[in-house]
Amino acid sequence: MAMNLLDMILSAQNGGAAQQAGAGLGLNASQSRGAIAALLPAISSALKQNTSSPQGLAGLLGALQNGNHSQYLDNPATLNNQASVTDGNAILGHLFGSKDVSRQVASNAAASTGISPDILKKLLPLVATLAMGSLSKQTQGSSIQSALSGLAMQQLTGGTRASGLGGLMGALTGANARNQRAAQASHQQGMGLIGKMLDADGDGNTMDDILAMIMKSR
Repeated sequence: MAMNLLDMILSAQNGGAAQQAGAGLGLNASQSRGAIAALLPAISSALKQNTSSPQGLAGLLGALQNGNHSQYLDNPATLNNQASVTDGNAILGHLFGSKDVSRQVASNAAASTGISPDILKKLLPLVATLAMGSLSKQTQGSSIQSALSGLAMQQLTGGTRASGLGGLMGALTGANARNQRAAQASHQQGMGLIGKMLDADGDGNTMDDILAMIMKSR
């Protein structure tokens, strides 16, 4: 059974990954766990929003398959590297689309943890890398790879409507409708496999709505 992101991160290397993420910012082990728990729901919610379409899910699965995100859990010392911060900021840029959103997420987490927003803002990209690392490890060698193959094929064959004679034949034979049903089935399969992981703390919290409001207010 898949673990949710928070459990996966906090248990990685017997808590060493979470502790390493905060240590460089002066946080002790307890503070690091609390900060990650406060920041992660926003990342999880953004991931859910970004994977709500077949194209978005295919993009995530492609990134998990082609990236090396599992290193952040397997070797937490890599979190000390500037490359990890750069990678995390790139993830946040894709998910949030604005540094203003990151600042607001850090500010909200500061209110619940008592930790400085500036520290939480610096921790946020590391939490993003740990989230991607968790998803990467849980999808390695699993049946989610079949969902990836199905989604990739859909992008090649059914992502855009064919024109001219090909489009006419597709309409006459029902191929377009079949492609759409195949895309929906692949999307549902993929979301079924990672949906529980993307619930950061397992309770379907209200961060989905909070994040949506933050992003709309940009």
